[in-house]
Amino acid sequence: MPGFYEFFAGGGMVRAGLGAGWDCLFANDFDARKGLTYQANWGTGGELTVGDIRALEAAALPGRPDLVWGSFPCQDLSLAGHGAGLAGERSGTFYAFWDLVRGLAADGRAPRLVAVENVCGALTSRSGADFEAMARTFVEAGYRFGALVINADLFVPQSRPRLFVIGVHAGAAIAADLTSPGPIAPFHTPAVVRAVDRLPDDLRTSALWWNLPAPERRISTFADLIEDRPDSVAWHTPAETDRLLSLMSPVNLAKVQAARRAGRRMVGGVYRRTRADAAGVKTQRAEVRFDDVAGCLRTPSGGSSRQTLLVVDGPRTRSRLISARETARLMGLPDSYLLPRSYTDAYHLTGDGVVVPVARHLARYLFEPLVGAANASAKAA
Repeated sequence: MPGFYEFFAGGGMVRAGLGAGWDCLFANDFDARKGLTYQANWGTGGELTVGDIRALEAAALPGRPDLVWGSFPCQDLSLAGHGAGLAGERSGTFYAFWDLVRGLAADGRAPRLVAVENVCGALTSRSGADFEAMARTFVEAGYRFGALVINADLFVPQSRPRLFVIGVHAGAAIAADLTSPGPIAPFHTPAVVRAVDRLPDDLRTSALWWNLPAPERRISTFADLIEDRPDSVAWHTPAETDRLLSLMSPVNLAKVQAARRAGRRMVGGVYRRTRADAAGVKTQRAEVRFDDVAGCLRTPSGGSSRQTLLVVDGPRTRSRLISARETARLMGLPDSYLLPRSYTDAYHLTGDGVVVPVARHLARYLFEPLVGAANASAKAA
């Protein structure tokens, strides 16, 4: 059974995606509250260490992992951040993560695969300098790498594009059908292609175009995941719903009117934005989407980042905050997954996580074939 380390582990969503065929050797997260949820779902076998990744030492990590995964913080790389990039306090933990990978290599335990996940802004942050730094880090540590952008809406009804950079040790075997001579849609987006094209020649020669198949067509919709009687949030009063509707522009109100005529229950995700009106005065607006897909879950730093639902059943229109369980469903977690009792803690956990079916897709079509090929080569030798 292949083994893995999971850094910035949160509630163990990557572990859920990898599945029972993978052995978690070590997990780490800084947040003690997330650590409690991790242990509530995965047990207290000792693989989880709660604390700053900068305080860890490779020599103290157990076994030899086949895969090391790191979903390092995105705040300094996101469009909403302050442009610090990988030099920022939070996103800069990328380098602490790689210090551990290099430490494993120095100890003769270099992982075959290294995977990092972050927001797509990492491709363009600081005019591409951060992506170049990421690529150089992979190469200087002895890894070839390939970048993919996967939108979770291919798997679950949530728009959540994320960048995945998958590195394979330079000495590992790669089956011919796992790579392509050039970029292929949908996972090699124009932004990925531009970022790779901007790399210096010495890095482009180590770049790979992973040949990842597209999943089956998703049939579930946002409405399918909605709870009629949520226990973590309450339905708004009619006056509160009317107030929400009053914040909508004529275009957004037209979307609501169309939903009322649809002949089926329609669920829209609503975010509150600050927009300039015709006179240039900034005003609060409510914007809704009725495309059967939720907006991207974001870690709540304030009420405006929590997604509000607008549920339209013919002439009846109701609204409320999205529930904790609904956010978990949008991340691909089963209802058996135990969530924190606090709504804010649950939203923070899911909003920071990796969509489970995306991790499973990568495991099935990249990680497991790559680990299998490496094991076959080792046995042949």
